[in-house]
Amino acid sequence: MESGGPPCRCCARPVGVSSVCGVAFSACPGCDYSLCPTCLEDELRGGREICPRCNTPYYNSSENHEVPGERLTMGSHLDDYLGDGAHVRSSSSLSEVESETDGGSGNPLWKNRVEGWREKKNKKKNNGSNYKKETQAPSEQQIVDSQSAEDGEPLSRAVPISRNKLTAYRAMIIVRLVVLLLFFNYRITHPVDSSYGLWLTSVICEIWFAISWVLDQFPKWSPITREAYIERLSSRYEKEGEASELAAVDFFVSTVDPLKEPPLITANTVLSILSVDYPVEKVSCYVSDDGSAMLTFETLSETAEFARKWVPFCKKYSIEPRAPEFYFLQKIDYLKDKVHPSFVKERRAMKRDYEEYKVRINALVAKAQKTPDEGWMMPDGTPWPGNNPRDHPGMIQVFLGHSGAHDIEGKELPRLVYVSREKRPGYQHHKKAGAMNALVRVSAVLTNAPYILNLDCDHYVNNSKAVREAMCFMMDPTVGADICYVQFPQRFDGIDRSDRYANRNVVFFDVNMKGLDGIQGPVYVGTGCVFFRQALYGYGPPPPPSALSAASSRSCCRLWCRPPKKDPRDQKEIYRDSLREDLSSAIFNLREIDNYDEHERSLLISRLSFEKTFGLSPAFIESTLMEAGGVAESVDPSTLIREAIHVISCGYEAKTEWGKEIGWIYGSVTEDILTGFKMHCRGWRSIYCMPARPAFKGSAPINLSDRLHQVLRWALGSVEIFLSRHCPLWYGFAGGRLRWLQRVAYISTVVYPFTSLPLVAYCALPAICLLTGKFIIPTLSNLAGVWFLGLFVSIVMTTVLELRWSGVGIEDWWRNEQFWVIGGVSAHLFAVFQGLLKVLAGVDTSFTVTAKAAAGDGGSELGELYAVKWTTLLVPPTTLLVVNLVGVAAGFSGAVNGGYEAWGPLLGKMFFAMWVVVHLYPFLKGLLGRQNRIPTVVVLWSLLLASLLSVLWVKLDAFLAQRDPSAAAQSCISFDC
Repeated sequence: MESGGPPCRCCARPVGVSSVCGVAFSACPGCDYSLCPTCLEDELRGGREICPRCNTPYYNSSENHEVPGERLTMGSHLDDYLGDGAHVRSSSSLSEVESETDGGSGNPLWKNRVEGWREKKNKKKNNGSNYKKETQAPSEQQIVDSQSAEDGEPLSRAVPISRNKLTAYRAMIIVRLVVLLLFFNYRITHPVDSSYGLWLTSVICEIWFAISWVLDQFPKWSPITREAYIERLSSRYEKEGEASELAAVDFFVSTVDPLKEPPLITANTVLSILSVDYPVEKVSCYVSDDGSAMLTFETLSETAEFARKWVPFCKKYSIEPRAPEFYFLQKIDYLKDKVHPSFVKERRAMKRDYEEYKVRINALVAKAQKTPDEGWMMPDGTPWPGNNPRDHPGMIQVFLGHSGAHDIEGKELPRLVYVSREKRPGYQHHKKAGAMNALVRVSAVLTNAPYILNLDCDHYVNNSKAVREAMCFMMDPTVGADICYVQFPQRFDGIDRSDRYANRNVVFFDVNMKGLDGIQGPVYVGTGCVFFRQALYGYGPPPPPSALSAASSRSCCRLWCRPPKKDPRDQKEIYRDSLREDLSSAIFNLREIDNYDEHERSLLISRLSFEKTFGLSPAFIESTLMEAGGVAESVDPSTLIREAIHVISCGYEAKTEWGKEIGWIYGSVTEDILTGFKMHCRGWRSIYCMPARPAFKGSAPINLSDRLHQVLRWALGSVEIFLSRHCPLWYGFAGGRLRWLQRVAYISTVVYPFTSLPLVAYCALPAICLLTGKFIIPTLSNLAGVWFLGLFVSIVMTTVLELRWSGVGIEDWWRNEQFWVIGGVSAHLFAVFQGLLKVLAGVDTSFTVTAKAAAGDGGSELGELYAVKWTTLLVPPTTLLVVNLVGVAAGFSGAVNGGYEAWGPLLGKMFFAMWVVVHLYPFLKGLLGRQNRIPTVVVLWSLLLASLLSVLWVKLDAFLAQRDPSAAAQSCISFDC
């Protein structure tokens, strides 16, 4: 078969066209229903032998039917097609070496588990609880359901940007690129001999800026937006009178230091999760306390009690948002629009209960300010196991759940689990990435939901239907089975109206991420992301349509007695590909186990290979094989808890693939970028979901010092990735699954900190030009003026057209440009040197948790906005400001003394210097603070550095033209001594 043909009604992939007769594969003799051979096999195996469109029996595998052009046996057709194993997770090919090491005899324990899986699957099939398969229904009902599906009701759709907007935008990008080349042709061919060093420095910086622009611009070539249809999701998977077939979701919340990450913030995040608009039995919330703080444990205990009142209140009145602190802070009149009196009464009572709850939480915080000498004690008098945060056992506590407390109305509540992984001296714990991997294993043992949603402790659920929005993509067969995660944009509360330090990152989330969604998907940004659990296990996605078409072609060739083509790859390439896909080959669908005998099953399930990959936990390994999730109902909960404690032990990951190919990837403080990059390299796609109401909201460090430290951490992580084996410049080429524009985007993500080096030099050039009287550009001709003007106009037009299709405001764009310079000359510069020291010299820098403001502390006053904390990050931008302002003053005074002719050359230099000052203005305003006073330490350091540079300048006089000794002697002779 050749590629093409109508899409399969089940898997949305081309059914294939015969290379002999050009007729598409047909499953139904009556209406040519579009169904690929593999999906037809699944239908027949499941007992569905009637076409849902025309109610005609499918081609029977036991009979011969005349297919247009040839006489075939459908059974042989399906067997040959499936023999290539080129369909969605329908094949498994563990290496023969691993099979032989297992002895071929099988393990009785594993056989029993396989039988248990089969019984569970059959039970689910009979009860109709499998969300990925439609239940068997009478033929009349099948016709109705198929008609509703044929009406064109996908759960989501991609909305491309208007062609008129994109065409002009792309044309301007090409124009700007051409003008840029002509500009550099002029700059390189017209050096400034009088200041050759300044000219060469400026040209090198400009070339680097141009490369950075290309890396940032072209991944935005095909931006798209998406829509999700929640009503269709509910009508399809939540039928009246039946159990919900929506997929279960495990929520992950991570916290480290309750003194820097206020417990009240974490509690509000947990409460918003427990009250999401989603079936209760499908939600579980896991809180990772990586600091083993008793304060966090007691806060969750109080939160679980308050949730018994808060959750039913939210669901009864459809409260938004469902984080109580932020709900009660809303400045809205809840008494308007004829509100029911019962709501007013219950709201006031709930607010009183919440204020009492806050008092209890604040009392716990006040108590935790000073640790007792003997350590914390639990209510029963035993010491708290986590008194030493670097040496303590693993701890798990289930507060709410199926067998726990119910709400005040007697209804079930979602599961709430406290987790603190074991820590011992001498073990590498990998900070947040290690904590997230521990949560993956714990949740797999206890609940094993097929999807995972992770949130930072300061990001609460602002839209209670956010999970449904994500499921519209994850459970939509028309989107594809190769979606590894759905990323939501980050939105923030408590930021000043002008967003002085670009905390909202609007340009990144509303421009760059939309562009990536049109390629292979957005990058993972660390929070607000829904993962497909199987993708986190290092498995590869289903084969792409090209691979399916190739497999179909080989199968069809065999059917028409045509010899298959020889694989063009040599043995080395085949061996390399087999090693690369060794982990992916371990995937198989549970329904496939039924087709094997005991010997084949023992070969398929190689315990040794799984233990080398996932660790020594049979319960966890079982969970990795269950694509639809869930745990066995007959398992003793106490056994699961013991197994959960085992999988969070500090030595569990030793000699496994955790952090290398599985879970959150180690090797960088920005483990989010690295984790998403590995998934995209395997061929997965991601989705960017932007609901009308923001899905999640968080708090951002609004003062200058904390903001710079946050940017420093991000930049340091990018430098670490750049200097590691996972650098996008050379990693992931073997499989060819990472699209080239996606690779360009990842390259831009890891190289942007190095722009700080030319940026610092470029910002210092104006001051040098003003102080020396030199300039980096020669006298402009008319043609050169055209190139300079064209470059300026193309930059402006590209920006305007980009803002036009993205909807970003000019103020947000300008704040982003300003902070690009501020962060570049401070945080990014330090990140480059710290990264080089860490990788080359082994000098590790400590990871600092960014302090979060307590809920309600900022308010309208934004007190922290003016707080300036001393940090060395403030020195470089302050020095550049002082030097440029001094240069402006010197140039102005020189022009006054030089007369009318001196003003012309001064204008270019002044414009150059003011460009630097204007971009650094938010930094200057942040230093001045509320009282218009710069911290004394910053003043002293900047003056000292500026004075040192001045002394060196006078002493070395590096860029000034040297005097001619003969001319000096001649001038001396002219005087009568």
